[in-house]
Amino acid sequence: MNWKILAIAGVVGVAGAISLAVMSDRETEAPAAAGSSDALARVTLPASLSDMGKIGEQIFTAKCSDCHGVNAVGVDGAGPPLIHKIYEPSHHGDEAFQRAVQLGVRSHHWSFGDMAPVEGLTRGDVAAIISYIREVQRANGIS
Repeated sequence: MNWKILAIAGVVGVAGAISLAVMSDRETEAPAAAGSSDALARVTLPASLSDMGKIGEQIFTAKCSDCHGVNAVGVDGAGPPLIHKIYEPSHHGDEAFQRAVQLGVRSHHWSFGDMAPVEGLTRGDVAAIISYIREVQRANGIS
């Protein structure tokens, strides 16, 4: 009888370990703006990014994260979170991001004030940023 209990416990333990491994491979919880208390959202990062998404993440970090936060969580008093339903593709399409970078944006959903144009980014750079944002949005149920 003891061997049956041990066998059942072993099967349950293996199943639990497999389940934990599968769940942890899928998504990683991102810190809210690298420990900043100014973050406006918590996001779950995808387990991996496409090559374009990786490039976009680097450009986003260099050019956008001061206002929009690490991993696009937003920064209180600076800029909104882009991992938010307002920025889903059906409401703010990819071209809206292109135009925001090129022309700036008048404040309309949030009270952060207007966004100035961002200097030094090509349409290709912005396309990479959009790829990154969309991949993180999908990991958070925004599509």
